[in-house]
Amino acid sequence: MDMVHLRSEWAPNITREILAGTVVALALIPEAIAFSIIAGVDPKVGLYASFFIAVITAFAGGRPAMISAATGAMALVMVTLVKNHGIQYLFAATILTGLIQIAASIAQVGTLMRFVSRSVITGFVNALAILIFMAQMPELIGKGMNVYLMTAAGLAIIYGLPYLTKAVPSPLVTIILMTGLAMYFGFDMRRVGDMGQLPTELPFFALPQVPLTLETLQIILPYSLTLAMVGLLESLMTAAILDEMTDTESSKNRECAGQGIANTVTGFFGGMAGCAMIGQSVINVSSGGRGRLSTLWAGLFLLFLIFALGPYVAQIPMAALVAVMIMVSINTFQWKSLKDLLIHPKQSSFVMLGTVTVVVFTHDLAKGVLFGVILSGLFFAHKVTRYFAVSSKRDESSAVRTYQVTGQIFFATAEAFHGAFDFREDDLKGIVIDLHAAHFWDITSINALDRVVLKFRHHAIPVEIIGMNEATATMVERLATHDKDGAASGALGH
Repeated sequence: MDMVHLRSEWAPNITREILAGTVVALALIPEAIAFSIIAGVDPKVGLYASFFIAVITAFAGGRPAMISAATGAMALVMVTLVKNHGIQYLFAATILTGLIQIAASIAQVGTLMRFVSRSVITGFVNALAILIFMAQMPELIGKGMNVYLMTAAGLAIIYGLPYLTKAVPSPLVTIILMTGLAMYFGFDMRRVGDMGQLPTELPFFALPQVPLTLETLQIILPYSLTLAMVGLLESLMTAAILDEMTDTESSKNRECAGQGIANTVTGFFGGMAGCAMIGQSVINVSSGGRGRLSTLWAGLFLLFLIFALGPYVAQIPMAALVAVMIMVSINTFQWKSLKDLLIHPKQSSFVMLGTVTVVVFTHDLAKGVLFGVILSGLFFAHKVTRYFAVSSKRDESSAVRTYQVTGQIFFATAEAFHGAFDFREDDLKGIVIDLHAAHFWDITSINALDRVVLKFRHHAIPVEIIGMNEATATMVERLATHDKDGAASGALGH
């Protein structure tokens, strides 16, 4: 790897990378604490996880500038496990989660992203923007005029400073200025330190204190499978979003492996499973981060903040971070998609709105994306069936009828294919099925072809199949039964 490529991947602009990573680290602390509380564990579990996952994915991940750490979606999955079995089982489940994700990368699961339509991704992004905004409301509503004024002032700095200078990320300036004001004037408002005590000791390697038995595996496996799926889904979707934001490409299978390695290591150091964070990733990219250095620095600086600047970090007012996260939600939302509702096909708009609705009402990103993918598949299948047709013409001199098949034959069109043939013409001397303009996709379609051929043979009418493309001919040879031993005789060949 030459130095030019290495620099472009790691640090296109070192100063911007460091400053962007600094903003992310400051914003990571309250979120990591909050997610730890959601999971029912000590704040240090989420903070340790955020450090390890960010640092490891900086090297092993497939998407430069993407931020991975402890997340709310993963924390929600852990609640019951921690409550019923304790934190040591969480560490074991985190390790197993990582191993499953590594296996997924070997199985090339990342390539499945091509089956996620643009409408689903847009719906995912818009839903996440709404959830990020809604998550800030408890820190804003009913908290007093000082909080409202500081949040408004923070947003003014965030959006106003770039008109004066872009040398320093405006979210970083906002956090520093608002913290200074809150400390100087002694404003009575909620601060980072109020969310939970910051850790006072460095993380250390330790094996989870759980019995190495089949019973333990039975306890943690369902949680690990869910965590692995949710983590990969969020990470791959976030990678796709950053690909579009930065007009670059990333390796989805490498990202699967990177997430797996990070979670496996994290479990041995007292951390909880995590994944990519779209909010923090957008903060990073919006602040100028484009390389792996910003992700690495975010993790390293997070640890530095906790242990070297802990008393000052604890003084950061939540209102300043609320302003940053509102900016993230505004920047994340695809505003153009509202206008596109009027010009895009109705099916695409319905998929996008359906994905948003499911995610917002269930607070489950996986369910929303799964709903969108299934809906996209159904709409696609319905669309394909509209381009399927069978026409026929009879040659009276030879008493042979030729059926011209056009389009795709699969499970959704197989019955229509079978129903297009007239088996009541007893005076026919032969049938020709012309497949030059058709393609067979699955065993259901091959079964329909078998039924047609064998039914004509049952009426003593020979059948000739012509025009099969190579892929269809291969499937017919492997799966069809009409020319196999034991099938009715009378075919004229292929």
